[in-house]
Amino acid sequence: MAKETVYIVQSYIAGRGKALKAEQQMGCKTAEEARRKAERLGPLRVGVVAFSATADTEMGDYDENPVILFKAGRLPHPFSE
Repeated sequence: MAKETVYIVQSYIAGRGKALKAEQQMGCKTAEEARRKAERLGPLRVGVVAFSATADTEMGDYDENPVILFKAGRLPHPFSE
C-alpha cells in the first residue's frame, strides 16, 4: 500500500438552475503548480479549487479530508466551508 500526496485542481461551471457541474479534474505535480492553475482559472469559471489529498492510487483510496490550497467562486460541499 503506497501512500502518496496528489495535487488536484477542480473547476465548476454552471449547470441547470443553481447546480454546479464539475469539469474534469487536473492533476498537478506540486502544490504550487495546482495553486497557480486554480488562480488562472478563477476568473473564467463559476468556481475553482486546488487541493491536496493523501491517496493510495493503486487501490483508489483517497483521504476524505483534503487540504485546500486555493479556492474561488461558488463551490459544493466540502469545499464551500
